[in-house]
Amino acid sequence: MSQERRTAIVTGSARGIGAAVAKRLADDGYAVAVLDLDESACAGTVDAIKSAGGEALAVGANVADEASVATAVERVAAELGAPTILINNAGITRDNLLFKMTVDDWDAVMNVHLRGAFLMSRAVQKYMVDAKFGRIVNLSSTSALGNRGQVNYSAAKAGMQGFTKTLAFELGKFGVTANAIAPGFIETEMTAATAERVGVGFEDFKKAAASQIPVNRVGQPEDIAHTASFFVSEGAGFVSGQVVYVAGGPKD
Repeated sequence: MSQERRTAIVTGSARGIGAAVAKRLADDGYAVAVLDLDESACAGTVDAIKSAGGEALAVGANVADEASVATAVERVAAELGAPTILINNAGITRDNLLFKMTVDDWDAVMNVHLRGAFLMSRAVQKYMVDAKFGRIVNLSSTSALGNRGQVNYSAAKAGMQGFTKTLAFELGKFGVTANAIAPGFIETEMTAATAERVGVGFEDFKKAAASQIPVNRVGQPEDIAHTASFFVSEGAGFVSGQVVYVAGGPKD
């Protein structure tokens, strides 16, 4: 990257994949806004970054709320600098079979994933266009291809892919790229909660998943962070509108 320190916003970065991405981008030399619904929950990620010599700011925001997003992005610009890197990672699950799924569960997932990515991207794009440089990385999932009990999550993650490709078309002429990462099974609190929900011990859950993955292991948050690091780099300026499945091997 150039000598100028760029500012990145990573949503949903209090823990899990988001925290790993935030730490990696800080290691790469970016100032990082650690954004999550509960600002106090961001302390661990921020402290880890600062302890390693990086620059980070904890920001509380509801990505599904327009006013909250506007306030958060303005604060980041004022305290860290104009944000020209955005990782749309914030997400939730409300799993259930179609006939059991409530409208609230459908709306909650759509709002955080899709509305949140839209509001965040719209809020930061002006800084990117002004800088003639920008990187947007959206977190999709292998569930975008369909997954039992996740009709809401699958639809949202598939939507993220179309959203990404459209951003690439619209913003490319301004030096802004947009790409998506679609993780497979990543060892996080979210997958642990899924194991608990289906009544399977997490170690057995991971072992079963690993047996279906060509590299014979489940993913770690750092696996996604490495990919995000490339997508936001100067060297990735000719890569845009892509969806990369980080899932340990080819899909059927």
